[in-house]
Amino acid sequence: MAGTYDIEEQRVIDRIRCIAFREARDAGATFIDRNWIADKVHRSIRFITDWWQKSYDQCFADYSNAGRKLKLSQASQDIIREASGRQGKSCSVVAKKIAEKQKEYVTRRTINNYRHREGLKPFHVIPQPLKSETHISDRLWLCDWLKDWTEEDFLHLAPSDEFYVWVVRRPNYQNDRVWAKSVDDIEEDEHYREMVKNQPCIGIFVIFTAKRLHWVIKDKGESWTGQYFRDIILTEHVLPFLKNEENVIDPDEVIFIHDKAPCMRAYPTQHLLQDNDIKFWGNHIWPGNSPDLNVAEHIGTIIKDEVEKKMLSETRDSRYLEETLKMHLSDVLTNMETDSDLFETVLCSYPSRLRAVKNANGRHTDY
Repeated sequence: MAGTYDIEEQRVIDRIRCIAFREARDAGATFIDRNWIADKVHRSIRFITDWWQKSYDQCFADYSNAGRKLKLSQASQDIIREASGRQGKSCSVVAKKIAEKQKEYVTRRTINNYRHREGLKPFHVIPQPLKSETHISDRLWLCDWLKDWTEEDFLHLAPSDEFYVWVVRRPNYQNDRVWAKSVDDIEEDEHYREMVKNQPCIGIFVIFTAKRLHWVIKDKGESWTGQYFRDIILTEHVLPFLKNEENVIDPDEVIFIHDKAPCMRAYPTQHLLQDNDIKFWGNHIWPGNSPDLNVAEHIGTIIKDEVEKKMLSETRDSRYLEETLKMHLSDVLTNMETDSDLFETVLCSYPSRLRAVKNANGRHTDY
């Protein structure tokens, strides 16, 4: 029967009143009983029974040794700071280390809150792509197959790629996270980017030649299925783009390049290109897991970098909006559309890329 304002302070007062009424009864006020007291203090009979025989000192609870410690010890704080800028030091791992070394038992959330108070942020590490023996042999075969090509030959290529542009650059699911105040505080020679929860993104397909860049912003809700890739990307955009003399050096010599994404690897996709007399590097030519050999990945990186710069220049209110992201993405693509000097430079990097793969014996390169 406690009232709306049943706070600890009110409970202490009602305990004292219970004891005072009981003492009055013992002194001769025989009309006082537990029901009478319950009606006066607006408490249950059980509450009255629990408290009216106790002393006044028992009415006050001692919370000095209850609950978690209000703050981490200096030694525990030092352990958290030492774990900053290093991989494999999640809040759970650090909590376990504190328990083992300091015999202090803290939760992951306590460590997470402390890191945020100290200005630490989680960053994702971007790992090097893994290469199987099949990938390595296929990459070396491609190097030998193209060994007699000149820079002029590579200018007839039309590389392409599809990717997502995020409000804050986001790497793939394999990445680990590192806590630090900034990227500069991370000791290891890797690339990191800040993490943002529930951020919007925009899917985009790009293809470029020595003359021009063409792009398609993916419809919201669509995925990169083979059917969407063939009906929308290839039929409506890629095929007309490659057959237009304004976009390519020679429509009869241009070669379409795409990585081994499932939408490109599908046989209906390969047959569509063949039926439309489009030259392309099919499944038997292009090696898997080779982003360093697809120069469209380099163009994608430039696009993401430029968009990221523009997003970081926004105020915090608009920095994480999809409308702002789409506006900056469109501006960057429009400005790059006819940058033929950039496109020729990227295409002419193929000989050096192939040499790097050869020197690395087919494994990962710095491209």
